[in-house]
Order: sequence, then structure tokens, then C-alpha cells
Amino acid sequence: MTSLAGIRVLDLSRVLAGPWCTQTLADLGADVIKIERPGSGDDTRSWGPPFLKDRDGHDTQEAAYYLGTNRNKRSVTCDIAQPAGQALIRELVPLCDVFVENFKVGDMARYGLDYESLKALNPRLVYCSVTGFGQTGPYAERAGYDYAIQGMGGLMSVTGERDDLGGGPQKVGVAVADLFTGMYATVAILAALRHAERSGEGQRVDMALLDTQVAMLANLGANYLVSGKAPGRAGNAHQNIVPYQVFEVAPAADGDGNKDHLILAVGNDGQFAKFCAVAGRPELAADARFAQNKDRVANRAVLVPLLEAVMLTRPKAQWLAALEAAKVPCGAINNLHEVFTDPQVHERGMVTQWDHPVDPQLRLVSSPIKLSVTPVRTDLPPPMLGQHTDEVLRGLLDCTDDRLRALQRDKVV
Repeated sequence: MTSLAGIRVLDLSRVLAGPWCTQTLADLGADVIKIERPGSGDDTRSWGPPFLKDRDGHDTQEAAYYLGTNRNKRSVTCDIAQPAGQALIRELVPLCDVFVENFKVGDMARYGLDYESLKALNPRLVYCSVTGFGQTGPYAERAGYDYAIQGMGGLMSVTGERDDLGGGPQKVGVAVADLFTGMYATVAILAALRHAERSGEGQRVDMALLDTQVAMLANLGANYLVSGKAPGRAGNAHQNIVPYQVFEVAPAADGDGNKDHLILAVGNDGQFAKFCAVAGRPELAADARFAQNKDRVANRAVLVPLLEAVMLTRPKAQWLAALEAAKVPCGAINNLHEVFTDPQVHERGMVTQWDHPVDPQLRLVSSPIKLSVTPVRTDLPPPMLGQHTDEVLRGLLDCTDDRLRALQRDKVV
């Protein structure tokens, strides 16, 4: 049995932050009913290319983006802009434990699907709203999206190459504000479910991308609040630890002649001494300017050029073998082909193959959660828009054939 067996989630979210949250809940065993617009569905169904190809190699309407964020869910079409659609949602609410939405502030109230309205139908309901700026504050009614939040929340001011080396604002390669908000929302929902289990009282979860982005500034946020000095971009270097960055190394003898790099991640003074021994420069670890991390940070401009020269004396494979043997943290910089062919990624089961109706050998990223007793689910993202509409409405609401035909005729479902 899965961890969240018996928990039902009514998911009115779309795109990324909300669906990432509900996908995690579904992985853990919750029955997630994904409500989608009739005719078009979640926006990400069309966010391609790439699209899944059929057996003849032609693009289908299945975007990879959608497939990567909606596994283990059931798809139900329902037009909540119509009163009949709103009524269907209200009928489902008493049968659900969690309600997730990421509409603009005020939209749910216009549809009669706001927290107070649904709480009256189900006092145990955990109601999670995901927005750019939250339900309160001067920005509450603004639309918020990941790119803007990375900028407004300070992440782009500390991401990218140093300004004195020609750097400038740089976003992260994946939508981390969305993803972190989805994960924080998952944690908050689980906590609220625990409270509801004990007390019978549901509650509202108010998740904002900007709040999450500010929280995930982590040590850099603390650096500013403690020192009063705003950190800038540091490229691939760490703000608080030296040496903890990317270094160029000698090209491999059988390589293509292009530059090669590795990550050196020395986390403490003992590891620095081990690194210096491997590098053939033990005197650096004894140098008062570099012996302790605080001194290495203060003398970064002196130490790093010395290390850059040392790192260029050997190719990556030699460095990795020697440093790993000495227990000095280091690593390669892999492209995604290298990631998904890595034996560790394979052994950890991070790719699942499904017999999809369009592609019988569809491969997608798996959940990273590993539980020893209650394993995660591994079901396909619903390939057809509204695939489970009849199943859910008949099974949960005892909808008759006549009612289903009327809903279909009026394009409610």
C-alpha cells in the first residue's frame, strides 16, 4: 500500500508549480483528479516541441513538458466558467481531502470555489492556493511567473558570471521558483492533512512563488541580513567556501581538443589539505593565508590563480580518480545524454519506461522518493485529455448516462 492511499486530491492547477505539487502527492499514492479545460486541457499539453512521436515518427499533440509533470493522475474535463461545471466541482469537494488551485487572486471567489465556500461543504478540506505573490500584500493581484520571480526574488542577482568578468543577470536553467514552490506546497499540504486527521479541521495553504524564492536564497539571504552587504554574482564559485568552483583542466589526450572542466568542492580544512597533497602542493595547506576557510575566502584572489595553474597540469580523468581516492569532493559536468546514461542514475531507477498508447517504449524521469515500506506509484501521465471523466463522474457522483450526455452536449465536460 502507498503512503497516501485513501487521500483524494482535486487538482485545478496547471503548468508547473501546482502540478509539480500534485504529481508528488500522486507519486505517494494520493488519487489526484486533474481538472482540465474541455478541448485544450492543461496549457503544457501544447508546450512543444518536443512532442511525443507516434509509431510512424510523426509529432502527436503530447508535449514532453506535460508528460514530465503529470504522472499518476486522472484527467477529468470540466469547464468551471459554466455554472454546471462549478456545480460538478462542488459535488466532488465533499469526497476529497485536498483542493489545489493556481488561479489569480479572486478568480475562485467569482466561481464560488473559494476556500470559505468550499469549507462550508467540507470542513476537513485542505485548500492550497498557489500564486505569484500570495493572497495578501500590495502585489497580490499581479500575475507572477517563474522568470520574473527569479529576478524579483534576488536569484538572478547572484546567478551568472561575475560582473567584472563580463557577466550579467542570469536565470537558472529550469524553473526553480515554480519547482520549489511545488515542493513547499507538498510539505504544507501533508502537514495540514496531519492536523485535519487529528482535529477534523481543514485549513487554507497560501503558497507564493516570491515567498519561496526569498526563502531559497538560503545562506546568501542570511549573508545579507547578517552583514548588510548584498552579495553579487560569483560565477561558478561559492560565496562562503574556497576552493568550491569549476576549474579548467588539461584536455584529454584522446579528446576533441576543446576545453575540459571539473568541479572541485572542498568543504573543510581537512579536505583542503588532502587536495593539496594530491595536487603536489602540500605547502599551500600550511600557508597561513590558506590554512583555514575564512582565510581562503579572504585571500581568494591570491589562491584561485595558483590553483588554476595546478589544475591545468592533468586531464579530468586523472584528477577525478586521484581526488575521489583521497575523498576530496569533485565531479564532472555532464550534459543530459551523459546524465541519463550514467550507471548511478540507472541503478537508482531514475528513468521509467511505460507502454504508452502512442509510444510503447516511452521513457520519462521517475520520482526520486525511495521508501522502504510504501513504494511510490509509477503510472502514466493521462495520455488523453478527459480520459477519466466518465470513470470519475460515474464512480464518485453516480452520474447517469442522461446527465453525462447533457454535460457533454453543453460542453461542460
